[in-house]
Amino acid sequence: MTTEPIIQMKNIEKHFGSVIALAGVSLDVIPGECHCLLGDNGAGKSTFIKTMSGVHQPTKGEIFFEGKPMHFDDPRDAIAAGIATVHQHLAMIPLMSVSRNFFMGNEPIKKRFGVPFFDHELADRVTMDAMREMGINLRGPDQAVGTLSGGERQTVAISRAVHFGAKVLILDEPTSALGVRQTSNVLATVDKVRKQGIAVVLITHNVRHALAVGDRFTVLNRGQTLGTAKRGEISPDELQDMMAGGQELAELEGSLGGTV
Repeated sequence: MTTEPIIQMKNIEKHFGSVIALAGVSLDVIPGECHCLLGDNGAGKSTFIKTMSGVHQPTKGEIFFEGKPMHFDDPRDAIAAGIATVHQHLAMIPLMSVSRNFFMGNEPIKKRFGVPFFDHELADRVTMDAMREMGINLRGPDQAVGTLSGGERQTVAISRAVHFGAKVLILDEPTSALGVRQTSNVLATVDKVRKQGIAVVLITHNVRHALAVGDRFTVLNRGQTLGTAKRGEISPDELQDMMAGGQELAELEGSLGGTV
């Protein structure tokens, strides 16, 4: 498997007027790896992935995709290139079936007497196969998405992105609102996707979830990179301290005589 980055973000800055949201962030994304982007609220994680996925244009810095300079004018350019984002609030219609949600915007068509119709048979078969491959056994393809658990809905969104050719999968806090079992299912899905050779960028503020599936870990704080470490190079406590501003807490604790 190649170790060459599929995406290279170099010294990315993003300014909103006088507000500097990103102040020179660099990140490599490698096929077959899960790169976890960690940080507290306001660290710049969302702005960074929106820059990666074409929502924002960087104020400064360079983006390389498959070794070539890349400029995404909008998210459609990023999607066409193979960069898929699964947002925390999934773009699904609860009352519609799983198969209709799976193919929403990419509907398979068959013709009868020259008239195009939605190909239910093909959509149902592909949806059931794709979900089964990810470890989800649906009652049927016509099951409404709203009847699925939060973890199952995340898996539908991830499976959909993989089916339609994602080379890079960006997951924005996929486990933030899930219970323990649902979280385990989603993390197992991430592991399956990574093993298919797809590059995964997992945004989270949960160190345990990151360490469960991550190959590399980058910590953001106030729009800057605090560092990147590979699996085995950093302990859970060290990663948590970097995220939570452990050095600042230690200095505060020292100044208050250990009362923090």
